[in-house]
Formats: sequence, structure tokens, C-alpha cells
Amino acid sequence: MTTTERSITPPDAGRSDWRRILAIFWVTSLVEGLGVSQIFAFLPKYLETMGLPEADRLRFVGLFGALIFVVGMPLVPLWGVWADKYSRKAVVIRSALVEAVVFMAVALSREPWQLALSMLLVGFQLGNTGVMLGAIRDSVPRRRIGTAMAVFGAAGPIGFAVGPVLGGVIGDRLGWGIPAIFTVSAGLSVGTALLIGFGSREVRPEVVPSGPVLRLAFGAVRGVAGDRPTRRIFAIFFVAFLANQMTRAYVPVLVSRANGPIDELSAIGLVTGTAALVGALFAPLGGWLGDRIGYRWVLVGSLVGSGVAVVGMPLAPNVPVLALVAVVVGALYATVAPMVFALLGTEVPPARRSQTLNLVYLPLYLGGIVGPLLASFVVTFGIAAPFVVGAVVFVIGGVLVAVQARQKTSSDADAADGRREADALEFGAEGTIESRPG
Repeated sequence: MTTTERSITPPDAGRSDWRRILAIFWVTSLVEGLGVSQIFAFLPKYLETMGLPEADRLRFVGLFGALIFVVGMPLVPLWGVWADKYSRKAVVIRSALVEAVVFMAVALSREPWQLALSMLLVGFQLGNTGVMLGAIRDSVPRRRIGTAMAVFGAAGPIGFAVGPVLGGVIGDRLGWGIPAIFTVSAGLSVGTALLIGFGSREVRPEVVPSGPVLRLAFGAVRGVAGDRPTRRIFAIFFVAFLANQMTRAYVPVLVSRANGPIDELSAIGLVTGTAALVGALFAPLGGWLGDRIGYRWVLVGSLVGSGVAVVGMPLAPNVPVLALVAVVVGALYATVAPMVFALLGTEVPPARRSQTLNLVYLPLYLGGIVGPLLASFVVTFGIAAPFVVGAVVFVIGGVLVAVQARQKTSSDADAADGRREADALEFGAEGTIESRPG
């Protein structure tokens, strides 16, 4: 099949083992989220143990957060093409193994520059989520897409919930220290590589690309950039992640200031982990709601609500109140990614669906670079500044999605009117013909 051929797969087609594919990729995404969440949660404290003064530490938190995505962003189109052209399974296994190397490198870091190099390596493990989304989309029946995307989308938040809590237990309760936290995550990553290798099968895309890899990669980017609806959906994801990345890195700093040094890692794990866990529980609900009232309208509520709630985080007087606010933010934000995935899974034509889903995290990585860098600048005005600016970005994103949703509703209504008018003209023409005398 060439890239210009149309898919003839029925709308409700799916493979009988799609639940197995979904479950294995769910575990894979959970473990990745677990390890990455520990980097975000314990980075400020880790830098403190390396002797950085407070002023430098706040700036480094933002700068180091951006390093995670610097190397990974330009590689995303290549991973997607390699996955579609050769093997999705191999690309996902590659990610899990690189993950293990990265977490071990973080565990072995003893100086800020060593930690910086380790976080640059994270870029080589990225690029697997879009590949897993493409495989899930090509396995799941059409009527289950929204729910399946929401279930898969919950894996990351659950990983982000378990990671900090597990880190708190390892660091505070067991007394093993921060390096041991990342050593455990490295072992879990090796386990997911084995699970994918021996537990899953290859899922090929509906349209397999042919031609040189670089040409296909640039062609995929051009195809996405040239499609206006897809650009709009990608812009939504960029804005949402930009706002989230501006605030996420500084939540542990708020926890440390409110809690003090006693059981500090456990307090960080409680706040960030509980918020992520509640978000994981709300993600499938968002998918169910999106299937019924529209994905864009759920996005509007998620973005505007996140903007309103995030302003309250630096105002929290103690850890319990901060945890409560973080839970609200986590519940609202967790529905953003499933709605974006569902929009792409239902509105992108089959010929471009796989390459588009492969690139879905490209705006996320861009937001992951711009957000922390911007936050590292505005935090010089005070710890509340990243949260205020992030809230404004959230609300702006919600307003833009609301405008798009209204335009989409109007466009669909006009199209329906056009179809009814055409049907009426056709019916009238047939009636005229039948009424002529023979």
C-alpha cells in the first residue's frame, strides 16, 4: 500500500487482542511516567544536596527541566517514521532501554554538570508515546477510541502519582537516599522492555510509508504543518503543556517551604503524587464525557479550570491546602491529553493518522523547552510568578479552544443544512420525473 492509497478499514474494525496491546502499553507508559515524575519531583532537592545556593537552584530547576526535551524534539519525526516503516515494537523497546540508562546516569550524578548531561540523555528515550498511540488506534474498534485513548492517557498520570510517593518511601522511610530512587526506576524500565519484547505483537499502520527515512520524516512534519485543523489541535497541546511546565517544576519548592526539612521527600511525594493520582482517575471520565458532549468543550473546561486553580498554589498556607489545590489542578489538567489524542484519532484522515499521532508530542516537547526557560526567567520576580503567568496561558488556551469549538459547530451545522438542501433538490427532481405522463 502506498502513502496515497485510501484505507478501506470499516469504522468499527479492530483486532481481538486490542485490550492486551492497550494493557502492555499502559504499563510501559506508567513506568516511564514514574521515573520522569521523580526527576521533576526531586530535582530541586537533588540540586540542594549538590551544594547549589537558593537563587541559583531556582533558576537551574527551570533550565534543567528544559534539557529533558532539547535533544528529543528533533528526533521525534525520525522515531515515528522508523516505527511505521520498520517496527513500532522495536522503537518502543528502544525507548524503555534508553530510559534505564538515563535513570542510572541520574542516580550516579554527583555534580550539577553531571546531572545536566544525564537529563540531556532523556531526549533519546522520547518519541515512544506517539508510536504507542498509533498502534492502539490501529487495534481499537472505532466506537471505543475515546475510551481507549482516555484509559491509555491515565497511565502517565498514575505513573506520575506512584513515582513521587515511591520515591518518598525509598528516600525517607527506607533511608536509601535520592540516587536509590532512580536506580529502582532503571530496573523497572528494563522490566518494561522485556514485557514489550515477549508479551506483545507487532501492529503495523494502515498505511506503511515507503522511501528514504529523512524525506519521510520531513514530509510528515510538512504534512502536519500544512493541515490547518491539525495545526490547531497541536497548538492547543503546546499551550496546555507550556502552562503546565511553567508551574510543575516549582511545586516541590512550594512543598519544601511549607513543610520544612522533616520528611521532606515524603511531603513532596504526597502533594505531587496525590494530584497525579486524582488526575489519573478523572482522565477516563473526561474521555467518556468527550465522547458525549464533544472533545473541544471538555478541553475548554479543563484549560480554564486549570488556569483558575493554579493561581491558588503559591497562596496555600500549609501542605494539606497545597495538596488540595494540586489535586484540583491535576484532575482538570489530566483530561487535556486524552481529548487531544481523541481529536487527532477521529478527525485526521487514515492516510495521515499514523504519522500525525507519531508527531503528537512534538508540540509537547516544544512547550517543555519554552515553558521551563520562561519560568526560570520569571521566577526571579518571586516564586509566585511562574504560577501567575502559567494561569494566564491556561486561560488563553481555553478561550482559543472555545472559539474553535463554536466555529466547528457552525461549520457542521452549515454542512448539515447543505446536505438537507441537496437531498430536497434530489427528491424534488425525482418527483418531477415520476409525475410526467408516460
